Amino acid sequence: MSAAALPSAAASRTAASPWLIALVVAGASFMEVLDTTIANVVLPYIAGGMGVSEDEASWVVTTYLVANAVILTASSYLAQRFGRKAFFLSCLGLFTLSSLMCGMAWSLQSMLVFRLLQGFAGGGMVPVAQSILADAFPPQKRGQAFALFGIAVVVAPVVGPTLGGWLADNITWRWCFLINVPVGVLASTAIAAVLHEPGEAAEQRRMWRRSHGFDGVGFALVATFLGALELMLDRGLEDDWFGSTFIIAVAVVCALAFVLMIPWELNHRQPAVDVRMLGSRQFGASFLVMLGTGAVLLATTQFLPELVQQAFGYTATWAGLVLSPGGIVTMLMMFVVGSLSTKVQPKYLIVAGALLCALSMYQLTNTYADLGFWFFARTRMVLGVALPLIFLPIMAASYDGVPAGKTDQASALMNAARNTGGSIGISIVSNVLAHREQFHQSRLVEHVVPSSAQYQDTLQQVTSYFVSQGSSLIQAQQQAIAWIGQQVETQATFLGFVDAFWVLMVISLLAVPLALTLRKVKLGGPAPSMH
Repeated sequence: MSAAALPSAAASRTAASPWLIALVVAGASFMEVLDTTIANVVLPYIAGGMGVSEDEASWVVTTYLVANAVILTASSYLAQRFGRKAFFLSCLGLFTLSSLMCGMAWSLQSMLVFRLLQGFAGGGMVPVAQSILADAFPPQKRGQAFALFGIAVVVAPVVGPTLGGWLADNITWRWCFLINVPVGVLASTAIAAVLHEPGEAAEQRRMWRRSHGFDGVGFALVATFLGALELMLDRGLEDDWFGSTFIIAVAVVCALAFVLMIPWELNHRQPAVDVRMLGSRQFGASFLVMLGTGAVLLATTQFLPELVQQAFGYTATWAGLVLSPGGIVTMLMMFVVGSLSTKVQPKYLIVAGALLCALSMYQLTNTYADLGFWFFARTRMVLGVALPLIFLPIMAASYDGVPAGKTDQASALMNAARNTGGSIGISIVSNVLAHREQFHQSRLVEHVVPSSAQYQDTLQQVTSYFVSQGSSLIQAQQQAIAWIGQQVETQATFLGFVDAFWVLMVISLLAVPLALTLRKVKLGGPAPSMH
């Protein structure tokens, strides 16, 4: 079970049907996970609506991911400190309110503040939801409850891009956030009605608080490190990296927070982040694999829709639909991998998943102008097969050897790795695209010179085409020159994306040797939960 496990006497009990609890809790979690992907395909709309570049608009995604990762380290303590029901409802209320404010944001700066709040609220909801479910069901039925929860969490990223694209194309991108408001209000009302804590829960919490303290300094250092890292990654390209005094200052703060965090957490009795776990071969390798997998997953989820919108003229709806077949495959593969995980060692499943992930990225390096919808959908389906082969076994491998009292830490760290890796992956691809598109354009322009016979031949043919369409000779020549320039830009864009997919393929392959370092685990035990 993941974060926020309370003493059993203080557990949430209710006369309501456990399946009713599962339904409303899974519904609230579905809404939160939906928001990790719903904005990806509408970034061009957000950029246009707020007068910023698409690179700047991508902060809407990465800010949410980092806030999610930061709060995970504190969610267990906060749930135990205030009670699961109170904490879950507080998170859900803040999530709903911040969703409303995101939909009403008047500038990118205001949007980022509200997305930050939304990320903090959402990051606290999903781990606590798992604890609520585990307590509402007897042990023999928990597997069914987590299956319902798992399906909701897996379906959400499938629905997100398609729903977001449809809303942006047919209503407004703001409804990608406003849609959470009625759902959040209904979910809050339902949870308040069906979920109750026994009378002795408050006394149990008071006893627990006397023996447990919150590592505020450690949490502040972790938040500073991740926040500064995110700011540096997001602003680096725009501010010319270390040519900017601002980026240098942020990098110094990031490094200082990291250097101070390590000894503090090593010596704290109840650290916000147990860094000793990261030093172990088993958990450390699992953490790095999850970091890389998060990078590939979130980067492709953001930039594949951007590619088909920019270079192929897809609407936001169709860009979302490109991702949907892969999501359906992922959902079906969850059941297959669940069965395989009782028979095959996690490290071999992870190796298979990493190789398929690399294959998907390799297929995308063959991108060119005449490709159709199903080429991109098929590459996403291959990725859809790969992801469960990594995500489910890596959780089993990461928990192996972790003491029962540290499973909350393990869950928080692995999910923080996924979100932080996603943010890093998005930044890496943004930088690769910016630099390599510029590089390829400069190389292509070298061949587009008036003295070139090939250029003159192309110019003549295109000019003749525009003349045949009714343009005058002078107009046709101008149109032909503009067309050739557009072709150069388009080809540079394709080549930039090809380079980005090569980088993601290498990241995928790096997981193979890491996975092979994992030791064998006992098969056939209860599957660890994951969010």
